[in-house]
Amino acid sequence: MNPIKIIGIVLIAAGTLGLVYGGFSYTKETTAVKLGPVEFSVKEKETVNIPLWAGIAAIVGGVVLLGVGGKSR
Repeated sequence: MNPIKIIGIVLIAAGTLGLVYGGFSYTKETTAVKLGPVEFSVKEKETVNIPLWAGIAAIVGGVVLLGVGGKSR
Protein backbone atom coordinates (compact mmCIF):
# COMPACT_ATOMS: atom_id res chain seq x y z
CA MET A 1 0.00 0.00 0.00
CA ASN A 2 1.23 3.46 -0.92
CA PRO A 3 2.40 5.64 2.03
CA ILE A 4 0.27 8.54 0.75
CA LYS A 5 -2.84 6.34 0.95
CA ILE A 6 -1.94 5.31 4.50
CA ILE A 7 -1.55 8.96 5.55
CA GLY A 8 -4.87 9.76 3.87
CA ILE A 9 -6.65 6.98 5.77
CA VAL A 10 -5.10 8.12 9.07
CA LEU A 11 -6.22 11.72 8.42
CA ILE A 12 -9.76 10.60 7.65
CA ALA A 13 -9.87 8.49 10.81
CA ALA A 14 -8.44 11.30 12.96
CA GLY A 15 -10.85 13.85 11.48
CA THR A 16 -13.82 11.57 12.07
CA LEU A 17 -12.78 10.97 15.68
CA GLY A 18 -12.33 14.71 16.14
CA LEU A 19 -15.83 15.38 14.86
CA VAL A 20 -17.43 12.60 16.92
CA TYR A 21 -15.73 13.31 20.26
CA GLY A 22 -14.99 17.03 19.91
CA GLY A 23 -11.95 16.81 22.15
CA PHE A 24 -10.15 14.78 24.77
CA SER A 25 -9.08 15.18 28.37
CA TYR A 26 -6.08 14.06 30.37
CA THR A 27 -4.89 14.28 33.97
CA LYS A 28 -1.77 16.29 34.77
CA GLU A 29 -0.04 15.89 38.13
CA THR A 30 1.77 18.95 39.49
CA THR A 31 3.62 19.63 42.70
CA ALA A 32 1.68 22.15 44.76
CA VAL A 33 3.83 22.45 47.90
CA LYS A 34 7.23 21.07 48.79
CA LEU A 35 8.30 21.46 52.42
CA GLY A 36 11.56 19.62 52.97
CA PRO A 37 10.95 15.90 52.53
CA VAL A 38 7.15 16.37 52.42
CA GLU A 39 5.66 16.98 48.99
CA PHE A 40 2.02 17.60 48.10
CA SER A 41 0.87 17.01 44.57
CA VAL A 42 -2.30 18.06 42.82
CA LYS A 43 -3.97 16.26 39.94
CA GLU A 44 -5.52 18.62 37.43
CA LYS A 45 -7.86 17.52 34.67
CA GLU A 46 -7.05 19.30 31.42
CA THR A 47 -9.39 19.34 28.42
CA VAL A 48 -8.34 19.91 24.82
CA ASN A 49 -11.15 20.86 22.46
CA ILE A 50 -10.75 20.05 18.77
CA PRO A 51 -12.33 22.72 16.56
CA LEU A 52 -14.96 21.65 14.04
CA TRP A 53 -12.97 23.13 11.16
CA ALA A 54 -9.90 21.02 12.11
CA GLY A 55 -11.88 17.77 11.88
CA ILE A 56 -13.39 18.74 8.55
CA ALA A 57 -10.00 19.87 7.21
CA ALA A 58 -8.43 16.53 8.21
CA ILE A 59 -11.17 14.58 6.44
CA VAL A 60 -10.91 16.71 3.29
CA GLY A 61 -7.11 16.43 3.33
CA GLY A 62 -7.34 12.66 3.69
CA VAL A 63 -9.75 12.38 0.78
CA VAL A 64 -7.45 14.53 -1.35
CA LEU A 65 -4.46 12.37 -0.45
CA LEU A 66 -6.40 9.21 -1.31
CA GLY A 67 -7.30 10.74 -4.68
CA VAL A 68 -3.70 11.76 -5.37
CA GLY A 69 -2.36 8.41 -4.17
CA GLY A 70 -4.65 6.53 -6.53
CA LYS A 71 -3.63 8.58 -9.60
CA SER A 72 0.13 8.11 -9.18
CA ARG A 73 0.22 5.01 -11.39
